[in-house]
Amino acid sequence: MDGSGDSSDSGSAVSSVKPMGNGFSGEDDRCPKQVSPVRGSGSRNTSPLGCVRSRNTSPSRQKVVKTKPRGLDEETAATFGKAVHPDVQMEDNIWAMLPEDLLNEILARVPPFMIFRLRCVCKRWNAILQDKSFIKFHSQVPSHGPCLLTFWKNSQTPQCSVFSLPLKTWYRIPFTFLPQWAFWLVGSSAGLVCFSGLDGLVFKTLVCNPLTQTWRTLPSMHYNQQRQLIMVVDRKDRSFKVIATSDIYGDKSLPTEVYDSKLNSWSIHQIMPAVNLCSSKMAYCDSRLYLETLSPLGLMMYRLDTGYWEHIPAKFPRSLLDGYLVAGTQKRLFLVGRIGLYSTLQSMRIWELDHAKFIWVEISRMPPKYFRSLLRLSAERFECSGQDNLICFTSWNQGKGLLYDVDKKMWSWIAGCALQSYNSQVCFYEPRFDASIY
Repeated sequence: MDGSGDSSDSGSAVSSVKPMGNGFSGEDDRCPKQVSPVRGSGSRNTSPLGCVRSRNTSPSRQKVVKTKPRGLDEETAATFGKAVHPDVQMEDNIWAMLPEDLLNEILARVPPFMIFRLRCVCKRWNAILQDKSFIKFHSQVPSHGPCLLTFWKNSQTPQCSVFSLPLKTWYRIPFTFLPQWAFWLVGSSAGLVCFSGLDGLVFKTLVCNPLTQTWRTLPSMHYNQQRQLIMVVDRKDRSFKVIATSDIYGDKSLPTEVYDSKLNSWSIHQIMPAVNLCSSKMAYCDSRLYLETLSPLGLMMYRLDTGYWEHIPAKFPRSLLDGYLVAGTQKRLFLVGRIGLYSTLQSMRIWELDHAKFIWVEISRMPPKYFRSLLRLSAERFECSGQDNLICFTSWNQGKGLLYDVDKKMWSWIAGCALQSYNSQVCFYEPRFDASIY
């Protein structure tokens, strides 16, 4: 293999993509229904007006007046009131003659995960879904919406489940097309998913599109050592970049490297001027990469346009045990973490960075009932990721997922969460057929 690949059989992924059931639960489902009181026909009238003779308004005694809908004649009203039978036969010869452009327009609006099942309808539909005209129509329709992608390996076999937030359903996507060394889920952006891993002693990175089952390996970095990566996609420019943050390997500092898909090469940039950093807790927001650092205390910001690092002296909240940076929309940057030294006093809080004053402003707290259910022990491990002002909390010990909408200020459980093991990795994902790996 030359480092790139795709699915050998275009229909091989059809039978493997299956809906796994609904997956959203909230407080509204447990609201008690209002039950109207039942009155017996032989009960005694205890009303103060019981002695007053009243007109019998029983439906059996009233005169029934038949009317028809206003503005409709009798024939139209009769047709309007007929029941519609779901088993209406469709003319195959008419649908078989559907123009290509109209068929592409229809299929482009079908949810991406359902298109996998449509590929097995006939050879014509299978060919259309790989045609450039369909990709063009698909790129012009609104996005399906955010999804959650979970990845893990079961007996060295890659497994992937995707939860669609708009459809509130889990779907299984085959990931057997990936090489064995692809182990770490770097992240996802605009339909592409990035993985890294060790092929023997060589550190490698690949980019793939789960819907088209295509992937390719990126060239090796100048300083090809294992480190933290992040991928960003520019849909207008139809390109993507992978940023390898500065790190310390042995007794030397590794510079920042950026891969550009247009040039198909890595470029070397400035070494980050920080000694002690939390490189695993970073976020990309408004063409800037943010990392938490302890020396100097605050944030390090990398500007992708200039290739230089800047220090932001934003001190962390007191008694912060673990914090995750989460990127929001419109330059919003969030900090999510636990507060409190003892388990009985711990709480999960969300702050937003004030870019003018360089301070963290608290905007929300996780309700205690959600916190106790998500993390039953004070030392339990959790992960946090975000996209479009949505923040997802995942707990490996409990196998649960919790979603918070910053705009709506609403918490909701992700039922049927597909966290299969400690090796499960989660990120937000936007399914797109038009996302190119080149």
